[in-house]
Amino acid sequence: MVKYERAPLATVRARSMRREMTDAERKLWFLPRDRRLDGAKFRRQSPVGPYIADFVCLGRKLIVEADGGQHVENKRDAARDRWLATEGYVVVRYSNIDILKNPEGVLMDLLARLEGRALN
Repeated sequence: MVKYERAPLATVRARSMRREMTDAERKLWFLPRDRRLDGAKFRRQSPVGPYIADFVCLGRKLIVEADGGQHVENKRDAARDRWLATEGYVVVRYSNIDILKNPEGVLMDLLARLEGRALN
C-alpha cells in the first residue's frame, strides 16, 4: 500500500468530523460498523491520500459517501472521485434523503456492491 504525505491537520480534522457526524452519517455508520456487512472492516471519517472519506473499507477499496444536496454535480467531488479511482478505489454515494428515508434500500445496494468486490 502506498503511503501518502498527509497534511498535519488531516488527522485532527478527521477526528473532529467523527465527533460531529450528520444524522445521515450516523445512521449510515450503523450499517457497516463492527464488520456487519459481509465481514468488511470499515473506518469512518478516515484520511485516504489527500482526502477524508466518510467511510472506507481499505481491504476492498470501497469508499462510501453520505451526500447532501451541495454534492450534486460538484466539480471538486468529480475530481476527487477521479483521483480515488486512479488509486483503485470505487466511490459509492448515497443521498442523505435516501439514507434517512430508505435505509433498507441503501443496505441492500451496499451489500450487493460488497459482494461484487469481495476478495477471495
